[in-house]
Parts: sequence; C-alpha cells; structure tokens
Amino acid sequence: MKRRRPRSRSTVLGFTLIEALIAMSLMVTILATLATVTAQWLPNWSHGFARLQRLELLSFGLERIVADLKSAEFVAPNRDTEHPLFEGAALSVTFVRSAIGPNIRPGLDIVRIVESIDERGFVMVRTRGPLVPFGRKSESSESPRFGDPVALVRAPYRVSFSYAGSDRVWRDTWHDAPTLPSAIRVTVRDASTARLLTVSTAALIHIDAPASCAREKSPGDCLQSPAGVQKADGMQLGAKPQP
Repeated sequence: MKRRRPRSRSTVLGFTLIEALIAMSLMVTILATLATVTAQWLPNWSHGFARLQRLELLSFGLERIVADLKSAEFVAPNRDTEHPLFEGAALSVTFVRSAIGPNIRPGLDIVRIVESIDERGFVMVRTRGPLVPFGRKSESSESPRFGDPVALVRAPYRVSFSYAGSDRVWRDTWHDAPTLPSAIRVTVRDASTARLLTVSTAALIHIDAPASCAREKSPGDCLQSPAGVQKADGMQLGAKPQP
C-alpha cells in the first residue's frame, strides 16, 4: 500500500506570504481611494451645511423682526404728545409693542432693532426696555434703557427698512409722524455682493391710527389737517422715495 504524502506546511497554515501581501496591497488601495473621495466630498458637504444653517438662522431672524413690526402699537410717549412713539430709519427702527417673553409682566415695551458691528461683522440686534413716559426732547437720563440684546441677523446678510403710508410710496425714514406707517419693507442683501435676496419681505402693521379713530365715521376725521396727513404718510424733508 502507498502512503499518503503529508500536506505542506504552507497549506496547513492557510495563507502564503504572497497572498498576505496582495491582500494588504488591496486594503491600502481601497483606503487611499476612500480618503481621496472623502477629502473631495467633505469640504463641499461642510460648505453646504454651513450655508443651510445660515439660511435657517436668517429665516428665524426675519420671522422675529416681522412679528415685532406687525405688533407695533399706537402709543404716545406722554400726555403732551399726540404722535406715536415710532422712529424709523434705513438701518434702525424703534417702536412700542406689548411685552412678551418668559417671566415678563404684562405691559408695554419699547423695542429697538438696529444694525451694529461686532467682532464677526454686521449684526442686526433687537433690544427692549419698559415703556416709561418721557418728553419729546428728553435728556439722556430720561431716555429709555434698553437691554436683553438678541442677535437676529448676522453677516453675510444685511437688513434695511423702508416705510409706506396710505399713499403706498416707500420712504427711507419715518420720523415724528402723527400715525404709524401702514407697511414696513424688510430688505435683505448679501453684504459681499449687495445682491437683493428673495427672502426680503414686508410687514403690515395691524394698528396705524389712534384708538379715537374707531369712534369716527371715517379715519380721516380723527387726523389732523391735510398737511398733517401728508406728514403722517411718512414724508420727511430731504427723504427720497425708494424705487
């Protein structure tokens, strides 16, 4: 009878040295390919994610601005003044609205939304303070104290305001008028390119005349002279209508 030849040591141990080297080479090639693809894809993904996050923050900030402007109320600073407390400029707006927020007592707040600059660039900041009667030409000590700053819109976006009265003509300012503007346009631009963004919107103010107008047959009866009504529409000397 013939004896069976014993198996070689390489067959018993499994892989040969050459097979192990080939497997390692394939693994290195696969890892290098994955690293190359990831290096090309990850920056684009990070850029897209950051852009999406900025747009979401911009959307939240605009919603807050529009909600505040819609809630502006016809409130005079004192008994001696019939004009409402409302000051509008291209990069800032100050008005009165009902106080909102956690742990805040019912009442009225003076809200200021203004553009400023910090270490990160342009930023639209909302501040508030309790409404305290003061004169039209008050001293600095009598001016309202604003606090609770909240950053609403940051660079690379910039927000500007324009105002329209019953004549539907947009103006850059609304100052010392006997009524509130009927609408406020919120324009958003890219700070680097000055390109107008489609997220720009407008806010229609719910109350733009004093409560006494509700007793009159027509809103014009409770307002001042036609010259005053023209001023109520936001007309200010030197202010040019926006296209």
